[in-house]
Amino acid sequence: MADTTSLNTPVLWVNKYLQAKLANTVGIGVPLFPSVPSSIDDLTENFVLINPDTLTPSQVQQYGFEGVMATWDRMFRMRRKPFPHIKCEQILYYFYATEENAVPNMIQVLEEVLRLLDRGDESAEEVNDWCSNRQIRLNENEDPINNMFYFHNFKVYQLEEVRDIIDFGTARTYAGNKVIIDFDYHQMPGLTNNEWAPEPKPANKIII
Repeated sequence: MADTTSLNTPVLWVNKYLQAKLANTVGIGVPLFPSVPSSIDDLTENFVLINPDTLTPSQVQQYGFEGVMATWDRMFRMRRKPFPHIKCEQILYYFYATEENAVPNMIQVLEEVLRLLDRGDESAEEVNDWCSNRQIRLNENEDPINNMFYFHNFKVYQLEEVRDIIDFGTARTYAGNKVIIDFDYHQMPGLTNNEWAPEPKPANKIII
């Protein structure tokens, strides 16, 4: 698969970095899933009660499972400056812990996320270095892809309504929290060097 595939996103690399670091530093494997539940029932029945049997073999082998998981949402932000090639994004993570030692596991995970990604350009430098030494395989039948993004800055903050979803009586979770990762980056030239050119003029205008 080409590095320029639209499946190659900055969120992909931040997620992989976080998973690897959490597994290495605190020994906690944290599966990450995109946010797809449309109701609280979907969330509590299908996401909060995840167990190792629902994980792919590669997830179990690489990160293990200690009862902590997270869903994430990618959020585009308005650029802070007029220059169009510096992008601003956020990732909203919902972290959940449902097994033994749920509270200390959650404390460790959130503290490690803060230490890793709340150091501004220092965090960005570390993420860039980590990504430069790795490729990601999106499909077993395709070649792995390289990072196509250069990160400038990271910061972490927590939403005020951290208990809104776990206050539901049906939410079968022992500990949970919301965290936002805010970051700036630019795309590598391979994603930005497409020069715009006018279309050839047809004999008759195209009806759509």
